[in-house]
Amino acid sequence: MTRYLVLARAFLASDLQSDRVVPPSGFTARLTVFAAAAMAFLAVFALALSFAAGRLSDRWSDALAQSATIRVSAPQDQIDRQVSAVMAVLETTPGIASSRQLPPEETQALLAPWFGPDLPVETLPIPALIELVEGGGGFDAEGLRLRLQAEAPGAVLDDHDRWRRPLVAAAGRMKLLATGSLLLIGAAMAAMITLAAQAALAANGQVIRVLRLVGARDVYIARAFVRRFTLRAAGGAAVGAALAMIAVALIPAGDDGGGFLTGLSFEGGEWIWPLLLPLMAAGVAFAATRAAALRALKGLM
Repeated sequence: MTRYLVLARAFLASDLQSDRVVPPSGFTARLTVFAAAAMAFLAVFALALSFAAGRLSDRWSDALAQSATIRVSAPQDQIDRQVSAVMAVLETTPGIASSRQLPPEETQALLAPWFGPDLPVETLPIPALIELVEGGGGFDAEGLRLRLQAEAPGAVLDDHDRWRRPLVAAAGRMKLLATGSLLLIGAAMAAMITLAAQAALAANGQVIRVLRLVGARDVYIARAFVRRFTLRAAGGAAVGAALAMIAVALIPAGDDGGGFLTGLSFEGGEWIWPLLLPLMAAGVAFAATRAAALRALKGLM
């Protein structure tokens, strides 16, 4: 542990002689800082998208997994009898915690987004809806369908599985897309920093040749570039991540029934992940600059 602390202190400590090799300003410095800030800004939103997709998948799965609906379609003079038959079947079905028939006002609320709030539910031949909640062990859906077919031919069980699976799959793909975006962002930042390091090495080719003549080793020269570009990337990423975190915090919070975009935020310990982005950017810059510097120094003979 002490060894790593000594190496980190040596890396961060100022070395004026080696820092002269790397231009303190210019387009390479601006390019490195801007690339790191922009990539960190985008990475924060990719992280927020990933976490929001995970929460959305869990909410959809939990909301639909523990409930089911029975739709009873029958002539008006038979619907009450069939509803009573369905309720009797549900009372004797293992794995069902509770069941109830939706009153007309709740049915009207379900249809309001399509037909408006003034739909006369009582005068329309709308099927009766029965909501049931699963118990701890769940129930046998196929067995319940067979019993309903025998006792109430107009009853149809919908266990929400056909709705739940595509929604959960869509949220999972969205999370995978966010993860892929993070990898692309890291690759783009590495490419930009590599180009900036190569440009700085090419611009200081004469200085590097003189340093070699006085005995400087390639490792010493490369360390100067790695240190400077790593610190620039870390600083730029810190600024970009901070701005993105402020932007995410300003997004209106959403409730359970809110839209997906209002849930694009961090919750609890998720706020730690954006704080790690400057360290990740420094690691990417370290690896990219070191590889570029050693490769370029071999070509400067």
